[in-house]
Amino acid sequence: MPAAFWNRWSRSTMRVRSGRDALKPLLEPMLEPILHPSQWRIRALCISIVIGHPLFYVIWTHFLPQPYESLWQRLAVSALGLSLLVSPRLTAVPPSRFAVTVITLVFWATLPLYFTWMYFCNGRNAVWFATLAAMFLIYYHVTDWRVATIGIAAGLGGGWLLFALFGPTVQPLTLEESLTHAVVFSFCWYMGLMLGLSSSNLRREQIKQALGTMGIMAHELRTPLATMALIGDAVRSTAATAPTEATGLEQLATRLHALVRNMNRQIDMQITNAQLMHLPPQTELVSAASLIRKAVAAFPYRNERERECAQVRVERDFEFNTSEALFTQVIDNLVKNALRALAATPAARSPGDLVLSVDLEGGTGVIRVTDRGVGISERAMSRLFQPFVSSNQGTGHGLGLAFCQRVILAAGGTIKVHSVPGEGAEFVIRLPARNRFPIKHPTLKRSIS
Repeated sequence: MPAAFWNRWSRSTMRVRSGRDALKPLLEPMLEPILHPSQWRIRALCISIVIGHPLFYVIWTHFLPQPYESLWQRLAVSALGLSLLVSPRLTAVPPSRFAVTVITLVFWATLPLYFTWMYFCNGRNAVWFATLAAMFLIYYHVTDWRVATIGIAAGLGGGWLLFALFGPTVQPLTLEESLTHAVVFSFCWYMGLMLGLSSSNLRREQIKQALGTMGIMAHELRTPLATMALIGDAVRSTAATAPTEATGLEQLATRLHALVRNMNRQIDMQITNAQLMHLPPQTELVSAASLIRKAVAAFPYRNERERECAQVRVERDFEFNTSEALFTQVIDNLVKNALRALAATPAARSPGDLVLSVDLEGGTGVIRVTDRGVGISERAMSRLFQPFVSSNQGTGHGLGLAFCQRVILAAGGTIKVHSVPGEGAEFVIRLPARNRFPIKHPTLKRSIS
């Protein structure tokens, strides 16, 4: 009996997992924000707020009079929109977390909250019935569908509460009219939600296509690189038959082959980054210290000075589940960004300017990538892990760190960044340690070669 029970339980669990895996491609696009707000889009919406509210005050007061209007309320709402236009902190690109919060609150106050208030204050008449219904659809297009869903619920409740406390006395609707309004609002809410989900999914598919194109372009670069490798082999063969020029030709061939290796490594990195939206399963049990040592040793440094500044320090090793190939690309991305930050400083490179450390903290595996580069601004840090957001707009496409975060999250971990502009940056990766090795490994005081 117990064996039969556990067999049935096992089969049921497998069916649940299979169903969850089947639904994942459908649900994942709905549950993940993709793009950061567009500056032009925010400005256009703010201009609509600034101009629209005074304009409708004039229309509803002088041309098509409504039961309730308030000039000071209209001007206050208009001022909220104006604040988003004139504040440099709120219009910076990429927007900071503070800016995103303020923008979200302003649109919530000016749309669901204010429109619900006016709907009740005007006795739920035909004009404001239609206006509030339109607001449902507008709000879902103005902001993310998750924010819109929560915002509409909070706006309806908040607007009704304000009306109950401070609103004018109005004639109540009949039961049939109230039910009619509820049905129409429910339909508008549902369509707004569906359109929001559809837009999110469309943006995701567009990004997948763009990333796929990037991967194809990177792959096509291998053909001229293969030609360069053949030229290097030909130069090396010529050096063998020309003793007087052998040294120079051998050096040229070595440089050509090194360039081909480095370019192929960069192509591998870009192709892997192009898998941002669909990562393969991560089920390998790997050693953190071993993976990082191999990644740092194999990294395509531009010169020997870069190689010497990188150090690996292992206090206590641990193992975790991931894809070794994908996590190696995570380390490559972080090392590449750190070396770029170091190259932007005027100081000469020295050993220890870039340190990758491995340790255990309270049973959690911790990997730190610390550099003494130019650092990252607070504004850039707030959205650093979002696709197409880069702290280095001149050379970065903004996919590397987004890819890193997705791989680390898939491994059950987290990644955070701490930085002081001008003093460097530290990326901290925390991972669930499967096997722990409490004995201290020798700390590497020299660079990895």
